[in-house]
Amino acid sequence: MNRSIFHILIFLLTVSAVGLISCTESQLEISNLTVEYLQNPTGIDSESPRFGWQLTSSGNGTYQSAYQIKVTNAGQEVWNSGKQVSNKSQLIPYRGKMLSPANRYTYQVKVWDQKDQVSEPNSSWFETAPSELSTKWIGAIRRENANLPQGRNWHSPSLKKNRAFFDSIPELAKRSIQLRKEVGLSEKPVKATAYISGLGHYEFNLNGERIGESIFAPLWTDYDKSIFYNTFDLTDQLNLGANAIGVLLGNGMYNVIGDRYRKFWISFGPPTLFFELRLEYQDGRTETIKSDKTWKYSLSPITFNDIFGGESYDARLEQSGWEETDFDDSSWQTVVIQDAPKGTLKAQLAPAVEVQRSFDVKEWKKVDSSTYLFDMGQNLAGFPSIKIQGKSGQKVKLTVGERVDEKGFVNQKNTGSPYYFEYTLSGDGVEEWQPKFSYYGYQYIQVEGISYEENVKNGYPELLDLKSNFIYSNADVIGSFECSNEIFSKTHTIINNAIKSNMQAVFTDCPHREKLGWLEEIHLNGPGLLYNYDLTQLLRKEMMDMKDAQRANGMVPNIAPEYVDFSAESWGADFTDSPEWGAAAVIVPWQYYEFYGDSSLIKENYEVMRRFVDYLTTRAEDGIVSHGLGDWYDYGEHGAGYSKNSPIALSATSHYFFCIVGLVKAAEMTGNLGDLDKYKSLKQEVFQAYNQEFFNTETNQYASGSQYSNAVSLYMGLVNEENKKAVLDNLVADIESHGNRLTTGDVGNRYLFQVLADNGLNDLLYDMLNHYEAPGYGYQLQYGLTTLTEQWDPSKGNSWNHFMMGQIEEWFFKSLAGIRSDNENPGFQKFIIEPKLAGDLTYVKASTKSLYGDISLHWKITDGQWVIDLDIPVNSSATFILPKEVESNERQLNLTSGHHSLKYKVKT
Repeated sequence: MNRSIFHILIFLLTVSAVGLISCTESQLEISNLTVEYLQNPTGIDSESPRFGWQLTSSGNGTYQSAYQIKVTNAGQEVWNSGKQVSNKSQLIPYRGKMLSPANRYTYQVKVWDQKDQVSEPNSSWFETAPSELSTKWIGAIRRENANLPQGRNWHSPSLKKNRAFFDSIPELAKRSIQLRKEVGLSEKPVKATAYISGLGHYEFNLNGERIGESIFAPLWTDYDKSIFYNTFDLTDQLNLGANAIGVLLGNGMYNVIGDRYRKFWISFGPPTLFFELRLEYQDGRTETIKSDKTWKYSLSPITFNDIFGGESYDARLEQSGWEETDFDDSSWQTVVIQDAPKGTLKAQLAPAVEVQRSFDVKEWKKVDSSTYLFDMGQNLAGFPSIKIQGKSGQKVKLTVGERVDEKGFVNQKNTGSPYYFEYTLSGDGVEEWQPKFSYYGYQYIQVEGISYEENVKNGYPELLDLKSNFIYSNADVIGSFECSNEIFSKTHTIINNAIKSNMQAVFTDCPHREKLGWLEEIHLNGPGLLYNYDLTQLLRKEMMDMKDAQRANGMVPNIAPEYVDFSAESWGADFTDSPEWGAAAVIVPWQYYEFYGDSSLIKENYEVMRRFVDYLTTRAEDGIVSHGLGDWYDYGEHGAGYSKNSPIALSATSHYFFCIVGLVKAAEMTGNLGDLDKYKSLKQEVFQAYNQEFFNTETNQYASGSQYSNAVSLYMGLVNEENKKAVLDNLVADIESHGNRLTTGDVGNRYLFQVLADNGLNDLLYDMLNHYEAPGYGYQLQYGLTTLTEQWDPSKGNSWNHFMMGQIEEWFFKSLAGIRSDNENPGFQKFIIEPKLAGDLTYVKASTKSLYGDISLHWKITDGQWVIDLDIPVNSSATFILPKEVESNERQLNLTSGHHSLKYKVKT
């Protein structure tokens, strides 16, 4: 063959091959690679961690037809899944060689689309947790020498009765301490990993630089059961030569012992530190720096810190450079080795609490000669930051609160008093300070002992700047909602401000008076929380808290972690044990499964569920459970508190039944077939007992005929089929008899809202909430509040920062926007879009992020047309069900991924 012709042929074949390759490149792009829902996580302790990723594409109808995962360690392949024909892109378990502890693994993912075209691969990494951490715990004083309170029954301790006891506690057992150690490195390590847990909370510095963004680390737990540690990669921060490690410790929930406001006293021990730094060198050598007796400590300038009482700081006690090298620590004391806390050390995978936003002063006024009141414009959970200049020894006191009295001073009467921050100036130029180990719920800051007005010099230190810091969990905000109804749009905002304020290490009830994890809020607001936030890890942590709190008899207490046992007091039994609260242990895993398609919480907590149902069975008489709080804070002329409109036994038994239903489904899922018949039989027995006890065959109502009594019976499947319409009609009649207003409480609101929505009564629900009166969200907006409150009438409630009545979020997303899970395919890879037209709404705009990507829609009514734009994530699909109010030959469409614009004529 002629050489020139040969070369031409080769060239043409090459061009053709390149063309074929380019034509077969997939439109799919891989992003957001995760292991156990986390990007580049450290501390993975599962033997079979689960991989996930999201996909993007420029075209509609694109989906994954196959995937391949490769995992390597130090260049060696440990797992190759091969090409798996599957559209699964979440919760794919590792199936390779056993993972080694404290190791970094790199993994690569590539996928094929519906045309079998392969994508560009994407890579990421994860690190496994160490198999054991044997480091000693160190501090300033041992527990046996500290005389700290024992037990969990110190609720609101009286100082009058207990002052002598409090004064007998050594200062070292109450004070914040700072610890340090210098480390010399003759060679830079190729990898340096620090594992640290400072209890109650710590701030970690290396060579004078703060490590990490979290505050109040690690997250709160029941320290007798579980203790979190944090992991940091310090490879790039360590210096050749000298390095200084500095750790500041505060009390947190580990050592709650103060003489200002006291919700309770509890102590798991004095402040303590666990630290381990593992160094790996190029030649394979390893070295470990541990917390041991070579460390030194000193009292910190924080002279008082209590999670409930506030914090005081004396800048004159600062030791400049204590966390840096070449600091003279000869006057410091050698640490003592402390007994390790009882809890099991676990890597913290749940998101940290961080400062998320800061607010400047909105308004201010002078209250007296040296006292000013600052309105920061937003009620929140957090603490202030100040910038100030004055003389050494001058003190500034900051009292924070939600309300102001008639004289213009902050009023803490309803939220826990006295709580304040105090700063003593060093006198060294402009000084900046913010608390480290305490926070409160507030909008107003009363600052005493300052000069603030321009050109006014009164001998007091001059306040140069004041900010308010909003702190909450760093769980991604994934939801948005707005609509043409101003009340509903603003309600979404104030509910979420309250959620954020109470999304700390646990979902608390309020950020001031209690800071406790009351469990009913999680499941009653569960869908609203899951539409708005990424709770893949935080709800796992909440379930760990419930499991840790479960009593030996199976009872799940109302709060978790259970830092205080209310049953120790004569009035407290129901505040410790109310079935509607403990039911979270059964309901939350199912809500998690609905949103994420992840059954692991059900499987891991099956015994928790079973033991809780068995406990309620021991409390039942002829199938009826009669204890608890009932429909807490139900609405009426009576004072808020225990259920008044509906029998407590009806509330307790309905939740008992609902937990049995959840347990039966869990037994089927987990293969606990030996339990299946037993609990199916129990379910039927309780169903019959409930109807025999509470259903009135003459009036077709349950018990008192209240909105809660009928709504909870309908919602939980306790009504015989032939009676459902009559019970629903009675529910509607009661609402109408109250002028289309609700009478339910904290527990009943969700069931009332959902029963109306599920039965096509959205117009009634709209009218029930579209007003500026109590009970209703509009009343709170008209009151000028920026967070949801504890009671419908804020003037009657203690807290102005509660999210327990925020159940309407579920209606916003699930009904008005119509975004809901497919019961047959949980996890939102396949889902339902079924918007509801209600009242005079002219538009709804909402979005939420599933594991597969953003789901968003915007519908509006204009010129007699109903127009909807919606986006479905790649590798997902939706069943779109049209509202009955629009004209169409089809009532249901099957939509693939991508953007869809649809238009229909509104029926006249």
